[in-house]
Amino acid sequence: MKLELSRIVQGCRLGVLTGLGKTGTHSLEFPACVLYTRCASVPHLTQDTLRTLGGLPAVTQLTTATLAEHQEVLEEFKEGARRFAGLHDTVLFSSLHDPAASYPTGHVTNKTVSVWGSGGRIELTVDRYMALQAAIQPDWYQSMSDGETWQQNTSRKRVRKAVDRTLNHLDECLLLHQKSQALKQAEIFGVVEGGDIQEERLRSARETAKRPVGGFVLDGFQSGAMEQGMRSQLIAAVVAELPPDKPRVLQGVGCPDEVVACVEAGVDLFESFFPYQVTERGCALCFDFSLESDPESAVLESNEDRPMRERENGADSPEIVGKMTRFEMDLRDARYRDDFRPLVAGCDCYCCRNHQRAYVHHLLVTNELLAGVLLMLHNLAHYLVFFSTLRQALSQDRLVDFKRKILQVQINE
Repeated sequence: MKLELSRIVQGCRLGVLTGLGKTGTHSLEFPACVLYTRCASVPHLTQDTLRTLGGLPAVTQLTTATLAEHQEVLEEFKEGARRFAGLHDTVLFSSLHDPAASYPTGHVTNKTVSVWGSGGRIELTVDRYMALQAAIQPDWYQSMSDGETWQQNTSRKRVRKAVDRTLNHLDECLLLHQKSQALKQAEIFGVVEGGDIQEERLRSARETAKRPVGGFVLDGFQSGAMEQGMRSQLIAAVVAELPPDKPRVLQGVGCPDEVVACVEAGVDLFESFFPYQVTERGCALCFDFSLESDPESAVLESNEDRPMRERENGADSPEIVGKMTRFEMDLRDARYRDDFRPLVAGCDCYCCRNHQRAYVHHLLVTNELLAGVLLMLHNLAHYLVFFSTLRQALSQDRLVDFKRKILQVQINE
């Protein structure tokens, strides 16, 4: 894997990762997101449906949390998760936790971390964790880490212990990595921890950078864990300690305005769980990120500072997953019952080309599974074009215009 920087614009790194995968034939322009999956499948979408989308990332994310309970099956299969799940022609990145799932804290020891699957808690030692990675056979994977210091007011002593544990886990993972034939061609990414304490963040970054890792995972910056200004400040301080020729992956951040701020702080790659969260809320991404000034180029809505609207099926509505953002529209709202416009004018996804808001609204209030399919197709397509336009803005020195579009609140009803 080789990182080629083409330019740096206001702290944003624009470039390409080449020589990816076991064949070395894949490449990924950044800033970008990797393709989020649950149990090696994009939620709501089959592989055939997924392939109708253009511009899919060259890197697919698998999460240890969703695969740990299938370790015996993968070990017996012997050919890795790529072939088992039909993930052809993609680079696999194996991370520890599912970024779209919450999990209990307080289950980390000096020797183990815990993940949660459908059957409950699974405790992982470094030996078991590395055996699982050998069964998955990823192209990249993150080392085992103690990431339970993202909550506010975590004590300095607890944060220091998390950094020490993470570095010890990395050293043990590296030793086992060198002995594993299944992971011979894989890259191991070191994890930078440290909570909201800059001193510990810098220590974690410096020590991790001394190890022979292929890249870096920045953990503990999840949305809601800290204020955006502090997040950007800590990330900028951390990346200044990291070598410029290796990629930086940020976990737990997906909201568009937060993504832009983190790119400015020096982040290269993100997870793409945000479209899934929006889909689970029964919403559609509808924010404008175009570099054109034509106000008719997109139909925009914003839910910022507005109360949740009355839903047609009232008290029987399924629970909202997460907090709605101003970048999405709530298609369960009864006012979309007779709205025969596409979700977003000008969007080229299958849903917007073939269906209207009223139809998706009907599918949602009648609990049809097709609603999730159509929304996921749209939300993922919208999100991928957002990253593509971000790279275009950087290449054309139009980051200011791009940020103005992302950060403003526009309503067109």
